[in-house]
Amino acid sequence: MTTYPFTFDPSRPFIQQAADWIADVFYEILPEAGFEVRDEQIYMAFQLERAYTEKKTIFAEAGVGTGKTLVYLLYAIAYARYTRKPAIIACADESLIEQLVKPEGDIAKLARHLELTIDARMGKSQDQYICLNKLDDARTGLEEADLYREIYEGLPEFVHFPDTMQSFHPYGNRKDYPQLSDGQWNKVGWDVFQDCLVCNQRHRCGQTISRDYYRRAADLIICSHDFYMEHIWTYESRKREGQLPLLPEHSSVVFDEGHLLETAAQNALTYQLKHSLYESIIVRLLEGEVRESLAVTIEESIMQSDKVFLLLEQMSQPVPGSNRRRFEVSGQLLREISRFGELLSTIEEELVYEGGLFTIDDYQLKIVEEHLDMMQRALALFRQPDKLISWVREDGDELTLVIMPKGVKEIMRERVFAKQMPVVFSSATLSVQGSFDYMAEILGIDDYLSFSVASPYDYAEQMKSVLYPVEEPGDKIKHVLKFLQDSGGKALILFPSQDELERFKRDAVQTTGFEQFRFLYEGEAEISHLISLFQNDEDSVLCAVTLWEGLDIPGPSLSHVIIWSLPFPPNDPLFESRRADAQDALAEVDMPYMLLRLRQGIGRLIRSREDKGTVSIMGAELKQERVREQVSKILP
Repeated sequence: MTTYPFTFDPSRPFIQQAADWIADVFYEILPEAGFEVRDEQIYMAFQLERAYTEKKTIFAEAGVGTGKTLVYLLYAIAYARYTRKPAIIACADESLIEQLVKPEGDIAKLARHLELTIDARMGKSQDQYICLNKLDDARTGLEEADLYREIYEGLPEFVHFPDTMQSFHPYGNRKDYPQLSDGQWNKVGWDVFQDCLVCNQRHRCGQTISRDYYRRAADLIICSHDFYMEHIWTYESRKREGQLPLLPEHSSVVFDEGHLLETAAQNALTYQLKHSLYESIIVRLLEGEVRESLAVTIEESIMQSDKVFLLLEQMSQPVPGSNRRRFEVSGQLLREISRFGELLSTIEEELVYEGGLFTIDDYQLKIVEEHLDMMQRALALFRQPDKLISWVREDGDELTLVIMPKGVKEIMRERVFAKQMPVVFSSATLSVQGSFDYMAEILGIDDYLSFSVASPYDYAEQMKSVLYPVEEPGDKIKHVLKFLQDSGGKALILFPSQDELERFKRDAVQTTGFEQFRFLYEGEAEISHLISLFQNDEDSVLCAVTLWEGLDIPGPSLSHVIIWSLPFPPNDPLFESRRADAQDALAEVDMPYMLLRLRQGIGRLIRSREDKGTVSIMGAELKQERVREQVSKILP
């Protein structure tokens, strides 16, 4: 029997009863526990009642301090219990997941004050788990072998001795190794080129075990945007392969910091092809007694794959400040890719015959067929270059071909928004100049509800903001030193890219005066660990690329937000494509992206009624009247 947090009357609509209970929570229960009653929460609760009743998508734009998280959690939990399917809370990144589930987080607060037992479990992305095969390579390698051997020896006993697996538990989470830098973690963490389906360690892998655990959540599964979109994109293929989808059937979805969902959707729809991976998978067919015609075609396809990647290396040009290389889709490239696709088709046809002869192991055959099908879908995009975004990435001494369809709208419309299910976009920044059309357009949402409520904080009184139209890194360094001296540290410095952060890091070491401050740099350790250090060391300085959203540190530890430069979209193929398709690229592409992200960054400063501080915004673009005017409009 499902346990509701209120006495259920089957003669009345459930959502109406849930809304009445939620009103009682905000008007009576939480105030008695010492919480402040907020009109914005009550208004948001009434708006979400309609979304859950009509099973529609809603843009819930609520400013900092409105308590929007408590509202959507209450609806999600109640509806999950009614439908007996968990709700999905999809956060923008892993650090936001940690903030939601931490002991002093909102889920814990609701459980404590409402005397509820809330079954909330984390569904973390694959790259947040140790890959046992990569760990084996790292602990026997030449660099930092002792570090990785220590990690290996600290794994649960059942990993080393499979016969002890009568009792096991999730392990190997990135958060369990907070001291590892991102570079160190990348040597042992899962990556997209791991072939998990044929891994002989998959049944004792931390990722596999955690997946079995979170799938049984009764109330909430908390995951990242990337993970949810990976679930949507791989749903059909995993079913074909006889695997369970990444997430179970669910009752509703909340996209926290929903303005970032498009990026996650694009990432999930991206194909990545690598010559060495193709070769390692296709040669498995040669281990059986296959016919000579198939063996010859396989060898030809390997040579053709090598030829395609050699041509890409020759014709591509580096993109400054990244490991990407851009290329033009030439006639020669199309011919070579077409030839490669023809060879893959021939192999697929031959495999139909081989499957009937039972000369190839069924499991291996299925793996190869799925990989070939994925490659064919990716290469087929080259037949419509106007709908294609593609580049090559330098991974060590090898190239990876990245292929992405231009638009995600059709897939999102079909697989997410066409379902009869409540979908909540929650963020302080969903609209552009008062309209939600920008978000609806890029995501393919045709029919939606929406509302906006402002923050209850007095920004004009609590926040000082100053614009600095500076461009040269040397001038910026001098400004930052002065900022930090004035605030005594206690600052968050936000960078638009990792490259800019790394340059600042090098320059700060060489500049007299910076040594008096403790700097915490994103990438030097696990991100939630860095956030904790920053919060507990009041005079420290946190430098980050991914913390424009979600960082919630009230009090004096964060008294100054410094924007190193305006967060315009990166100079990458995705945004280059959008700019090319726009009539006014600045107005239609660059400015909406920048203003949404800037509003989020500014929102890191004031997190309570007692907070006060300064936002300092630097950037050469501030010299342009058009840009300066738009930035000034979003400042108090």
